[in-house]
Amino acid sequence: MGSSAEMPFLDHLEELRWRIIWSLAAVVVGVAIGFVLVIKFNLLVWLQGPITPFLKGHRLMNTHPGGGFSIMMQTSIIIGVVIALPVVIYQAWLFLAPALHRHEKKVVLPVIIGAVFLFVCGAALAWYFVLPMTLRFLTSMGDEAFDQMISATEYFGFVTGLVLAMGAVFELPIAILALSALGLVTPKLLARFRRHAVVGSLIVGSFISPGDAVTTSVGLMLPLYLLYEFSIVLSWIVFRKRHRAEAADLHDDGVPA
Repeated sequence: MGSSAEMPFLDHLEELRWRIIWSLAAVVVGVAIGFVLVIKFNLLVWLQGPITPFLKGHRLMNTHPGGGFSIMMQTSIIIGVVIALPVVIYQAWLFLAPALHRHEKKVVLPVIIGAVFLFVCGAALAWYFVLPMTLRFLTSMGDEAFDQMISATEYFGFVTGLVLAMGAVFELPIAILALSALGLVTPKLLARFRRHAVVGSLIVGSFISPGDAVTTSVGLMLPLYLLYEFSIVLSWIVFRKRHRAEAADLHDDGVPA
């Protein structure tokens, strides 16, 4: 174990304050980069791609003078958070690392890469699979009675909420990995809740996508449940390494393992 257990409480608060400051600074820089990307590559036009086939030649409506700027800032913030995500996770890990075994600290780089990779996978699944299917279902309701005149603000809010939700859900293995490293969950405990995970995956899939409950929700349930199974594998790996590290520490202290 590290020496942080003897660190005074106020020192812990000071360290936490600096970790938060560095994380916020990374987000600010990321948002600035995101704003430049939105303007330079005209990302607002690209983001309208999924809804364009259902507008029947129309464009999204801007119903407020500041709507365009608001959407640009919202998009920039999301891009900035994604850019800053590795730094934020790294700062969180630095705060928790002193309380962990030295063997567990070696997983910091894989955890950061894995967190970013899983978030991108979740966002990509939402963009390329969930969003088109959901838009197709929702725009077909009352299509013969109404013209599709959709507000740009509402559309971008819907899209960003869906993509971020899927990205966040895909962080489940990283969260369970952290809980396993801290000794708060075990592989046996996770395995006992497999049936609950199946039902939970279906509920989460239905909540994320307000589309066809039979097609979209079931389609989402499979990757969500596979994430849970993957989490059990990660928990088992951490559990075994943790016990080996504890045995090594006992041996180093001269106590029989």
